[in-house]
Amino acid sequence: MNPFDGMPCSAAAADIPLPGTATHVTGWLGIEHPGAWGRDVIGDEVLGAEVTAELAARAAAAKVRPTLIRRPGRNEFTGRRTVLLARTTAEGAWCERFEIGDLSELSAVDLRAVAGPPPGIGARVRDPIALVCAHGKRDQCCARLGRPVAAALSAAYPDRVWECSHTGGHRFAPAMVLLPSGLTYGRVDAAAAAAAMEAAGAGRVSPTGLRGRSGYAPLAQLAEIAVRGQVPAALDDLLVRPDPDWSDPDPAYAGAAVVTHRDGRAWRVTARTVALAPRQASCGAAPKPATTLELACLTPL
Repeated sequence: MNPFDGMPCSAAAADIPLPGTATHVTGWLGIEHPGAWGRDVIGDEVLGAEVTAELAARAAAAKVRPTLIRRPGRNEFTGRRTVLLARTTAEGAWCERFEIGDLSELSAVDLRAVAGPPPGIGARVRDPIALVCAHGKRDQCCARLGRPVAAALSAAYPDRVWECSHTGGHRFAPAMVLLPSGLTYGRVDAAAAAAAMEAAGAGRVSPTGLRGRSGYAPLAQLAEIAVRGQVPAALDDLLVRPDPDWSDPDPAYAGAAVVTHRDGRAWRVTARTVALAPRQASCGAAPKPATTLELACLTPL
Protein backbone atom coordinates (compact mmCIF):
# COMPACT_ATOMS: atom_id res chain seq x y z
CA MET A 1 0.00 0.00 0.00
CA ASN A 2 1.29 3.43 -0.90
CA PRO A 3 1.71 5.51 2.32
CA PHE A 4 0.42 8.59 0.47
CA ASP A 5 -2.93 7.05 -0.53
CA GLY A 6 -5.84 9.29 0.36
CA MET A 7 -3.69 12.30 1.21
CA PRO A 8 -4.20 15.72 -0.36
CA CYS A 9 -1.34 16.30 -2.80
CA SER A 10 0.10 19.10 -0.64
CA ALA A 11 0.35 16.74 2.34
CA ALA A 12 1.89 13.99 0.18
CA ALA A 13 4.55 16.46 -0.98
CA ALA A 14 5.41 17.80 2.47
CA ASP A 15 8.87 16.19 2.41
CA ILE A 16 9.83 17.57 -1.02
CA PRO A 17 12.25 20.53 -0.68
CA LEU A 18 10.98 23.77 -2.23
CA PRO A 19 14.15 25.19 -3.87
CA GLY A 20 14.20 24.61 -7.61
CA THR A 21 10.47 23.85 -7.97
CA ALA A 22 9.20 27.10 -9.55
CA THR A 23 7.70 26.76 -13.02
CA HIS A 24 10.11 28.19 -15.60
CA VAL A 25 8.13 31.07 -17.11
CA THR A 26 9.60 34.31 -18.45
CA GLY A 27 6.41 35.94 -19.72
CA TRP A 28 3.00 36.19 -18.02
CA LEU A 29 -0.38 37.38 -19.26
CA GLY A 30 -2.94 37.81 -16.49
CA ILE A 31 -6.53 38.23 -17.66
CA GLU A 32 -9.27 39.17 -15.21
CA HIS A 33 -12.08 36.64 -15.48
CA PRO A 34 -14.55 36.63 -12.58
CA GLY A 35 -16.75 33.88 -14.04
CA ALA A 36 -16.31 30.12 -13.84
CA TRP A 37 -12.84 28.73 -14.50
CA GLY A 38 -12.37 25.39 -16.19
CA ARG A 39 -9.61 22.97 -15.37
CA ASP A 40 -7.41 24.33 -18.15
CA VAL A 41 -7.20 28.01 -19.12
CA ILE A 42 -6.74 27.26 -22.80
CA GLY A 43 -8.10 23.73 -23.22
CA ASP A 44 -11.48 24.47 -21.63
CA GLU A 45 -12.03 27.64 -23.70
CA VAL A 46 -13.43 29.60 -20.75
CA LEU A 47 -12.68 32.83 -22.61
CA GLY A 48 -14.68 31.67 -25.62
CA ALA A 49 -13.63 29.41 -28.48
CA GLU A 50 -12.56 32.15 -30.89
CA VAL A 51 -10.58 34.22 -28.39
CA THR A 52 -9.00 31.11 -26.86
CA ALA A 53 -7.75 29.63 -30.14
CA GLU A 54 -6.16 32.89 -31.25
CA LEU A 55 -4.68 33.59 -27.82
CA ALA A 56 -3.30 30.06 -27.44
CA ALA A 57 -1.38 30.30 -30.71
CA ARG A 58 0.09 33.72 -29.99
CA ALA A 59 0.95 32.90 -26.37
CA ALA A 60 2.77 29.73 -27.39
CA ALA A 61 4.74 31.59 -30.06
CA ALA A 62 5.72 34.35 -27.64
CA LYS A 63 6.41 31.92 -24.75
CA VAL A 64 3.89 33.68 -22.56
CA ARG A 65 1.79 31.91 -19.91
CA PRO A 66 -1.91 32.92 -20.02
CA THR A 67 -3.29 33.10 -16.49
CA LEU A 68 -6.78 33.90 -15.26
CA ILE A 69 -6.99 36.34 -12.38
CA ARG A 70 -9.81 37.59 -10.15
CA ARG A 71 -10.10 39.75 -7.09
CA PRO A 72 -10.23 37.88 -3.78
CA GLY A 73 -13.54 37.81 -1.97
CA ARG A 74 -16.79 38.76 -3.65
CA ASN A 75 -15.23 39.24 -7.08
CA GLU A 76 -17.14 42.41 -7.84
CA PHE A 77 -16.90 43.04 -11.57
CA THR A 78 -17.31 46.44 -13.19
CA GLY A 79 -17.45 45.18 -16.75
CA ARG A 80 -13.88 46.20 -17.53
CA ARG A 81 -11.15 43.62 -17.14
CA THR A 82 -7.69 44.22 -15.72
CA VAL A 83 -4.88 42.74 -17.79
CA LEU A 84 -1.32 42.20 -16.57
CA LEU A 85 1.58 41.69 -18.96
CA ALA A 86 4.90 40.85 -17.33
CA ARG A 87 8.45 39.88 -18.18
CA THR A 88 10.00 37.92 -15.31
CA THR A 89 13.57 37.42 -16.47
CA ALA A 90 16.30 37.95 -13.88
CA GLU A 91 17.47 41.00 -15.82
CA GLY A 92 15.05 43.58 -17.19
CA ALA A 93 11.93 42.37 -15.39
CA TRP A 94 8.83 44.55 -15.73
CA CYS A 95 5.05 44.47 -15.42
CA GLU A 96 2.41 46.65 -17.08
CA ARG A 97 -1.26 46.91 -16.22
CA PHE A 98 -4.19 48.05 -18.38
CA GLU A 99 -7.92 47.48 -18.85
CA ILE A 100 -10.04 46.12 -21.67
CA GLY A 101 -13.79 46.30 -22.19
CA ASP A 102 -14.03 43.19 -24.33
CA LEU A 103 -11.93 40.05 -24.61
CA SER A 104 -11.53 40.63 -28.35
CA GLU A 105 -9.23 43.53 -27.47
CA LEU A 106 -6.59 41.00 -26.42
CA SER A 107 -5.84 40.40 -30.10
CA ALA A 108 -4.26 43.85 -30.29
CA VAL A 109 -1.79 43.09 -27.47
CA ASP A 110 1.62 42.20 -28.86
CA LEU A 111 2.68 39.36 -26.59
CA ARG A 112 6.12 39.31 -28.18
CA ALA A 113 6.81 42.48 -26.19
CA VAL A 114 7.80 40.33 -23.20
CA ALA A 115 11.08 39.64 -24.99
CA GLY A 116 12.16 43.27 -24.68
CA PRO A 117 11.88 46.43 -22.56
CA PRO A 118 8.57 47.74 -21.21
CA PRO A 119 6.41 48.40 -24.30
CA GLY A 120 4.17 51.10 -22.85
CA ILE A 121 0.98 49.15 -23.54
CA GLY A 122 -0.26 49.98 -20.05
CA ALA A 123 0.78 51.68 -16.84
CA ARG A 124 4.06 50.48 -15.38
CA VAL A 125 3.61 48.52 -12.16
CA ARG A 126 6.03 49.81 -9.55
CA ASP A 127 4.98 47.81 -6.48
CA PRO A 128 4.93 44.00 -6.39
CA ILE A 129 1.74 42.25 -7.43
CA ALA A 130 0.88 38.87 -5.92
CA LEU A 131 -0.80 36.06 -7.83
CA VAL A 132 -2.07 33.44 -5.37
CA CYS A 133 -3.24 30.19 -6.92
CA ALA A 134 -6.86 29.45 -6.01
CA HIS A 135 -7.72 27.23 -8.97
CA GLY A 136 -10.04 24.68 -7.39
CA LYS A 137 -11.03 23.07 -10.70
CA ARG A 138 -7.35 22.20 -11.21
CA ASP A 139 -6.62 21.02 -7.67
CA GLN A 140 -8.50 21.11 -4.37
CA CYS A 141 -5.43 22.17 -2.38
CA CYS A 142 -5.15 25.43 -4.32
CA ALA A 143 -8.69 26.52 -3.48
CA ARG A 144 -8.72 25.24 0.10
CA LEU A 145 -5.33 26.65 1.05
CA GLY A 146 -4.83 29.49 -1.41
CA ARG A 147 -8.04 31.48 -1.03
CA PRO A 148 -7.60 32.32 2.69
CA VAL A 149 -4.05 33.52 2.00
CA ALA A 150 -5.21 35.66 -0.92
CA ALA A 151 -7.98 37.19 1.19
CA ALA A 152 -5.66 38.05 4.08
CA LEU A 153 -2.98 39.42 1.78
CA SER A 154 -5.52 41.51 -0.12
CA ALA A 155 -6.64 43.16 3.09
CA ALA A 156 -3.07 44.30 3.70
CA TYR A 157 -2.28 45.18 0.07
CA PRO A 158 -5.53 46.33 -1.61
CA ASP A 159 -5.58 46.17 -5.41
CA ARG A 160 -2.22 44.36 -5.54
CA VAL A 161 -3.37 40.81 -4.87
CA TRP A 162 -5.17 38.47 -7.25
CA GLU A 163 -6.42 34.94 -7.04
CA CYS A 164 -5.11 33.17 -10.12
CA SER A 165 -5.35 29.99 -12.12
CA HIS A 166 -2.76 27.22 -12.12
CA THR A 167 0.83 28.48 -11.83
CA GLY A 168 2.49 25.06 -11.61
CA GLY A 169 3.16 23.00 -8.50
CA HIS A 170 -0.19 22.87 -6.71
CA ARG A 171 1.34 20.21 -4.45
CA PHE A 172 3.21 23.14 -2.86
CA ALA A 173 -0.01 25.04 -2.06
CA PRO A 174 -0.55 27.70 -0.93
CA ALA A 175 1.43 28.86 -4.00
CA MET A 176 2.20 32.45 -4.91
CA VAL A 177 4.05 34.27 -7.69
CA LEU A 178 5.18 37.89 -7.38
CA LEU A 179 5.30 40.13 -10.44
CA PRO A 180 7.47 41.43 -11.95
CA SER A 181 10.28 39.64 -10.10
CA GLY A 182 8.92 36.16 -10.76
CA LEU A 183 9.72 35.15 -7.17
CA THR A 184 7.70 32.00 -6.59
CA TYR A 185 6.66 30.76 -3.16
CA GLY A 186 5.06 27.64 -1.73
CA ARG A 187 3.58 26.51 1.58
CA VAL A 188 3.10 30.14 2.62
CA ASP A 189 0.68 31.23 5.29
CA ALA A 190 -0.67 34.78 5.42
CA ALA A 191 2.28 36.05 7.46
CA ALA A 192 4.87 34.53 5.14
CA ALA A 193 3.06 35.86 2.07
CA ALA A 194 2.96 39.37 3.57
CA ALA A 195 6.66 39.15 4.45
CA ALA A 196 7.45 38.21 0.85
CA MET A 197 5.44 41.17 -0.47
CA GLU A 198 7.07 43.60 1.97
CA ALA A 199 10.56 42.35 1.17
CA ALA A 200 10.08 42.51 -2.60
CA GLY A 201 8.73 46.04 -2.30
CA ALA A 202 11.92 47.03 -0.50
CA GLY A 203 14.19 45.30 -3.03
CA ARG A 204 14.85 42.30 -0.82
CA VAL A 205 13.98 38.60 -0.93
CA SER A 206 12.15 36.79 1.84
CA PRO A 207 13.54 33.23 2.10
CA THR A 208 10.52 31.62 3.76
CA GLY A 209 8.79 29.35 1.26
CA LEU A 210 10.97 30.45 -1.65
CA ARG A 211 10.86 28.01 -4.57
CA GLY A 212 12.88 30.13 -7.00
CA ARG A 213 12.55 32.82 -9.64
CA SER A 214 10.36 31.84 -12.55
CA GLY A 215 12.79 33.40 -14.99
CA TYR A 216 15.32 30.67 -14.20
CA ALA A 217 15.30 26.94 -14.91
CA PRO A 218 15.22 24.68 -11.80
CA LEU A 219 19.00 24.28 -11.42
CA ALA A 220 19.55 28.03 -11.54
CA GLN A 221 16.72 28.55 -9.04
CA LEU A 222 18.38 26.17 -6.61
CA ALA A 223 21.78 27.81 -7.15
CA GLU A 224 20.47 31.30 -6.42
CA ILE A 225 18.69 30.17 -3.26
CA ALA A 226 21.79 28.31 -2.07
CA VAL A 227 23.95 31.41 -2.40
CA ARG A 228 21.31 33.60 -0.76
CA GLY A 229 21.51 31.27 2.21
CA GLN A 230 25.22 32.06 2.58
CA VAL A 231 25.58 35.77 1.79
CA PRO A 232 23.43 38.90 2.10
CA ALA A 233 22.04 39.86 -1.31
CA ALA A 234 19.34 42.28 -2.45
CA LEU A 235 16.71 41.25 -4.98
CA ASP A 236 18.79 42.06 -8.05
CA ASP A 237 22.30 41.52 -6.64
CA LEU A 238 22.72 37.97 -7.98
CA LEU A 239 22.90 36.67 -11.52
CA VAL A 240 22.94 32.96 -12.43
CA ARG A 241 24.45 31.47 -15.57
CA PRO A 242 25.19 27.88 -16.64
CA ASP A 243 28.75 26.84 -15.84
CA PRO A 244 30.57 26.56 -19.19
CA ASP A 245 33.44 24.61 -17.63
CA TRP A 246 31.35 21.96 -15.91
CA SER A 247 31.55 18.38 -17.09
CA ASP A 248 30.58 15.31 -15.10
CA PRO A 249 29.50 11.97 -16.55
CA ASP A 250 27.62 10.97 -13.40
CA PRO A 251 23.91 10.95 -14.40
CA ALA A 252 22.92 11.70 -10.81
CA TYR A 253 24.27 15.23 -11.21
CA ALA A 254 21.84 17.76 -12.66
CA GLY A 255 24.69 20.07 -13.61
CA ALA A 256 26.34 23.23 -12.35
CA ALA A 257 25.72 26.96 -12.39
CA VAL A 258 27.80 30.02 -11.65
CA VAL A 259 26.24 32.66 -9.40
CA THR A 260 27.80 36.12 -9.51
CA HIS A 261 27.21 38.94 -7.04
CA ARG A 262 27.02 42.55 -8.09
CA ASP A 263 30.16 43.16 -5.99
CA GLY A 264 32.21 40.73 -8.13
CA ARG A 265 32.14 37.61 -5.97
CA ALA A 266 31.16 34.34 -7.63
CA TRP A 267 30.30 30.76 -6.67
CA ARG A 268 29.96 27.47 -8.48
CA VAL A 269 26.88 25.52 -7.40
CA THR A 270 26.43 21.86 -8.31
CA ALA A 271 23.28 19.84 -7.75
CA ARG A 272 22.17 16.25 -7.99
CA THR A 273 18.82 14.70 -8.81
CA VAL A 274 17.40 12.58 -6.01
CA ALA A 275 14.60 10.04 -6.49
CA LEU A 276 11.76 10.07 -3.98
CA ALA A 277 8.98 7.62 -3.23
CA PRO A 278 6.11 7.79 -5.76
CA ARG A 279 3.20 9.99 -4.72
CA GLN A 280 0.34 11.90 -6.33
CA ALA A 281 1.19 15.24 -7.96
CA SER A 282 -2.49 16.28 -7.86
CA CYS A 283 -5.32 15.47 -5.51
CA GLY A 284 -6.99 12.23 -6.57
CA ALA A 285 -4.31 11.36 -9.14
CA ALA A 286 -2.45 8.08 -9.25
CA PRO A 287 1.01 8.03 -7.65
CA LYS A 288 3.93 8.59 -9.99
CA PRO A 289 7.72 8.78 -9.52
CA ALA A 290 8.96 11.95 -7.87
CA THR A 291 12.36 13.59 -7.89
CA THR A 292 13.96 16.60 -6.28
CA LEU A 293 17.06 18.69 -6.79
CA GLU A 294 19.58 18.61 -3.96
CA LEU A 295 22.56 20.89 -3.41
CA ALA A 296 25.77 18.95 -3.92
CA CYS A 297 28.44 21.61 -3.49
CA LEU A 298 28.77 25.39 -3.23
CA THR A 299 32.30 26.59 -4.01
CA PRO A 300 33.60 30.19 -4.02
CA LEU A 301 35.43 31.07 -7.25
